[in-house]
Amino acid sequence: MAETLNRVLYVDDEPDIQAIVELSLRHVGGLDVRLAESGGQALALLERAILEGWVPQLILLDAVMPGMDGPATLAAIRHHPSLDGIPVAFVTAMTQDSEVAALKALGAVGVIAKPFDPLGLPGNVRDVWGATIRP
Repeated sequence: MAETLNRVLYVDDEPDIQAIVELSLRHVGGLDVRLAESGGQALALLERAILEGWVPQLILLDAVMPGMDGPATLAAIRHHPSLDGIPVAFVTAMTQDSEVAALKALGAVGVIAKPFDPLGLPGNVRDVWGATIRP
């Protein structure tokens, strides 16, 4: 039986987008969602979460954030021994074919386009995560 997606970390510097994603994934999708507003905050949250026994099954990153952007955050995650196996996808307006290819070349498992349909987002997230599961 395939593992069920339950725990997601969402990283975005826009509070309105964070709120929509949290409502969508938590209340529509039934997922346990934690939020961070920057790459640095995400890394600190992940450190604490691991100590508490909460490890996200999927990390969703905004690509464009001040300070540590999404690609830099992904690189930092990949260099952390406890985090490097967690699938990471981007939720971004960077959806040109070349942009998507560049994000995937960094190691992203998928890209979800902004703007997104809040009611459809949980299904999109599960589709991206499901594509990472090995039979």
